[in-house]
Amino acid sequence: TQADALRTWFAEHVEIEPRLGGSYRFWGKHTYGVPGPDDASQILTAFEPNNRLAFKWDFDGVESEVDLGVAAITMDDGEAGAELKGRHDFAAPLKMGRAAELVDDLWKIHCGNLMCHLQGIDGVTLPDFADTAPRVRASTLVDAPRETVWKALMTPERLATWMWAENAVVEPRVGGKYSYGWNYKYGERQVEGGPTKILDMVENEKLVTDWPDWRGDENVPVQRVTWLLSEEDGKTRVTVLHEGFTRTADISDYPFGWLEFLNNLKDLCEEQ
Repeated sequence: TQADALRTWFAEHVEIEPRLGGSYRFWGKHTYGVPGPDDASQILTAFEPNNRLAFKWDFDGVESEVDLGVAAITMDDGEAGAELKGRHDFAAPLKMGRAAELVDDLWKIHCGNLMCHLQGIDGVTLPDFADTAPRVRASTLVDAPRETVWKALMTPERLATWMWAENAVVEPRVGGKYSYGWNYKYGERQVEGGPTKILDMVENEKLVTDWPDWRGDENVPVQRVTWLLSEEDGKTRVTVLHEGFTRTADISDYPFGWLEFLNNLKDLCEEQ
């Protein structure tokens, strides 16, 4: 509800009148479908401080309403926390392809950024909806030699430790199978998630894999993930690039997932 905070994790430009019927305008390159102020007409339809807010949003020409509620909870460690729940309802079907997936991915981005902002984590990734070639880039510095990091990338037992891999398979050659063994259900579809094969590799330097759509939609172009290892001040700079998205919203919560996996990788390798 504070414009300065929203500009940090949500939108490039924000104007708020914190009252029922007040404006809740946001626009700019970080907002889907609202590049300029003339397109921003969002208004508050509910405003209950510390509890609930809702706002109207003309979303791709379709009237919609976002309803967000906050409740106090007790965390697993006994500390006080908060739970955010929301709905995004539409007056008519959206006209773009994979509409439900776009809205779902959009809120995964926003909620991930909100969590990073609130927890003070250096991971806020504001999407640029004007970008014609969106990608995710994450990096960390590991206090371990490149050989140790490479082993963590190429050993099934180690992948199980930091990548939550189950029955991982690694055939260390171009064209070889590379799988985390992820298997889950999305809707009515059974999905084998994550990469399937190695596209390119240079030992101790680079690993490139494919990355099919995580929802198992074969109509979505296969993406690619690149791991780069470079020496930096006696340590190893690990960079992951996730590319091949057809639209910016498709980056979903990948920035936050890759950041978590990089932190897991760092912890594992520095324990060696």
